[in-house]
Amino acid sequence: MRITTKGRYSLRAAIALAEMSKNGEMVSINSLSEAEDIPAVFLEQIFFKLKKAGIVKSTRGPGGGFAFNRQLDSITIKELFDAAGEELSMMLCDRHNAECERISSCICHKVLSAVTDTVNEFLGKLTIQAILENPQYRA
Repeated sequence: MRITTKGRYSLRAAIALAEMSKNGEMVSINSLSEAEDIPAVFLEQIFFKLKKAGIVKSTRGPGGGFAFNRQLDSITIKELFDAAGEELSMMLCDRHNAECERISSCICHKVLSAVTDTVNEFLGKLTIQAILENPQYRA
């Protein structure tokens, strides 16, 4: 399993937005870019996808920017990764599953599939709010 730069930036930007957006205030891409040292162009692409998924909302013009569209305790990290286009799965083998005659009896495939399921289940329960409140995730 590999989390790409897009996935890491999505998580960092979402946490920064949560910390900077008090009482639903809009936060600009430039503010997030400076706070997280992420290129603004990259953040615009990420937030376009998050907006399309209904995770964030935006306002244009002076005082505009982004804010969450829902409560932080209802937004999971898996949902965030999915919206950003980050696929969370183990590399199961070097062949396509449909082409593999061993797939039904392959122990490696079954173990790595279980790992993928466990990670997705964990991230499907972990919310942005939980990250903000849990000291084990804080620096």
